[in-house]
Amino acid sequence: MDASAGSFVAVRRLSGSDRAAAFHHSSSAEVVTGSTAWIGRGLSCVCAQRRDSDARLSFDLTPGQEECLQRLQNRIEVQYDSSNREHQEALQALWCASFPGTELRGLISEQWKEMGWQGKDPSTDFRGGGFISLENLLYFARNYPKSFQELLRKQNGDRAIWEYPFAVAGVNITFMLIQMLDLQAVKPRSLFGAVFLKLLSENDRAFDILYCITFKLMDQQWLDMHATYMDFNTVMKSTRRQLERELLVEDLQRIEDMPSYRLLAR
Repeated sequence: MDASAGSFVAVRRLSGSDRAAAFHHSSSAEVVTGSTAWIGRGLSCVCAQRRDSDARLSFDLTPGQEECLQRLQNRIEVQYDSSNREHQEALQALWCASFPGTELRGLISEQWKEMGWQGKDPSTDFRGGGFISLENLLYFARNYPKSFQELLRKQNGDRAIWEYPFAVAGVNITFMLIQMLDLQAVKPRSLFGAVFLKLLSENDRAFDILYCITFKLMDQQWLDMHATYMDFNTVMKSTRRQLERELLVEDLQRIEDMPSYRLLAR
């Protein structure tokens, strides 16, 4: 995962033409603490004291949870390869799901800008999120098409003149979730990561569903804050804090039990 990647453009919605302004995302390291009362079911917590006296948490995993985490980490490690036939087909499938009935003239085409990629070659935008960020977008399009189309076409709410670009915002969301949940670590080092691993062991697609929840929640926060492109980092931080709160809801048994899951529509 390339932590240094992630510049994107803001899209101005004027007379059907798109203009770009340079924009950079940052990976927030903010932590929201919460109760650990219910975490013990299926998770063994080991606490170690740092020299600054702040408790640092680590969690032992069951063999099943280790297997689920390894499968997800294997997905995270795959970089997008424009010469890989499977990756090409996934990108083509994303176009078909996004713009059904509209023929794509090529995997490198000015048409991709309509979806919110920075240029005519989407592969250059996958550096920050890898192939899993494409998989996330495709899962969203196929499983929650109504919500996906609403966000893609900015159909809901009082939109800003300068809007966030849909596709590259999606890559940023993948990157943010991986960082927030510390998914490249051997085992969880935060309550959020530990709770998520419990949810992942119940549903192997929990990360993809969480991605869909996050995208819809981010857009809702965007509208509530009357945000414009300069506020994207602020919106992402607010979205992260809300996700962290929801992951600490007591007796959260399934990813679908997260309060913001109700925002999604098929």
